[in-house]
Amino acid sequence: MSSKTTNIPLAERMRPDSIENFVGQRHLLAKDKILWQLISKEYLPSLLLWGPPGVGKTTLARILAQVTKANFVFFSAVLSGVKDVRKIVAESTRLKEEEGRHTILFVDEIHRFNKSQQDGFLPHVESGLLTLIGATTENPSFHVIAPLLSRCQVLVLESLDNEDLGQIIDRALGDKEVGLGQKKIEITPDAKEYLVKMADGDARNLLNLLEITAAMAESGDNGQVIPLSVVEEACQRRSLRYDKNGDEHYNLISALHKSLRDSDPDGSLYWLTRMLKAGEDPLYVARRLIRFASEDIGNADPQALSLAINARETYHLLGSPEGELALAQLVIYLATAPKSNAVYMAYKKVQDDIKNTGSLPVPMHIRNAPTRLMKDLGYGKGYKYAHDQPNALVSQDHLPAKLAGKRYYEPTNRGHEALIKDRLDKWRKILAKASA
Repeated sequence: MSSKTTNIPLAERMRPDSIENFVGQRHLLAKDKILWQLISKEYLPSLLLWGPPGVGKTTLARILAQVTKANFVFFSAVLSGVKDVRKIVAESTRLKEEEGRHTILFVDEIHRFNKSQQDGFLPHVESGLLTLIGATTENPSFHVIAPLLSRCQVLVLESLDNEDLGQIIDRALGDKEVGLGQKKIEITPDAKEYLVKMADGDARNLLNLLEITAAMAESGDNGQVIPLSVVEEACQRRSLRYDKNGDEHYNLISALHKSLRDSDPDGSLYWLTRMLKAGEDPLYVARRLIRFASEDIGNADPQALSLAINARETYHLLGSPEGELALAQLVIYLATAPKSNAVYMAYKKVQDDIKNTGSLPVPMHIRNAPTRLMKDLGYGKGYKYAHDQPNALVSQDHLPAKLAGKRYYEPTNRGHEALIKDRLDKWRKILAKASA
């Protein structure tokens, strides 16, 4: 390995140059899977490769271009602009006319382009001049314009599993051409396991950590040995994959919400901790928990809302890390509380009726009548004062005439709401008997 090569990071040197050396994504590359079939036919449509960092999106695009013998152009959404697109189009047109070669345009981080910039690709993808391969760590549904999305096949790439990462370590340590093979480096099993764990499914992160640990390990008579202590020192602290404004943010908050709704305290606590350790704003989490207390628990446990507000105030007072315990306590309470979305559903029904019926008039008997004129017009006429009635119950309509008799709130038989249901049923029976 030349000195010029050693200046290139190990992760770049170990980038596979053929489909045989590519590790991972078996759901796409195994026999009869979509990419296996496309490669075997040397056919390539426009693709969007969606997946976390370090799983081989760029590498896969290069290999696909190589297999189809196409001209490969790398285009960075961070470093390139519209002027570069014009140059690429001109060169692609020349290659097609003069050499009969097709061009694959690989757009890295395509989600960073705005709508007008993405529109710039459309005519050239439609005409077939360019085959577009876009790579993104963000959900294409939200970050790629619909016309472009409809012209591309979306392929979801997954994080590499432990077996994949272990294989990459073995290759890097054994490769004498571009890897670390010439240094005769060995790694202890526990160190290898720890390194795989800290890489968190990211091959680039794995190779960067391996390169650091190899540089830190002491040389012996028969080469270097990487023990667990060196790997722990090199890794320092595990960085969890997370983007507070991206897809992973919504995935995790969804996982927390659904774990709470399903009354699973263990899953709920796990996803809360994942979010906090990844750097999410604890006050954002607290706000979501307050919403959950109303939406999914409601009157089944009215105390849940008060506890949620108290937990937020506790965190606001104490900050991290002490205040995080209050959020953990709240999450366990919410997960184990009886559940009801009856309030939420009642509110939605009312919203729908208001949307459909507009501004219906208030019934005359429950209007306020502070002036003589209003009394003469019938405001408040026939109103029954509840405290003057037996059991403080009155039989009179409170909804507009068009909606009279409609019920929105249907309490469940769970938690405190069972008491509310029982109370309402008794009241209705008393009123029905009085009316009869």
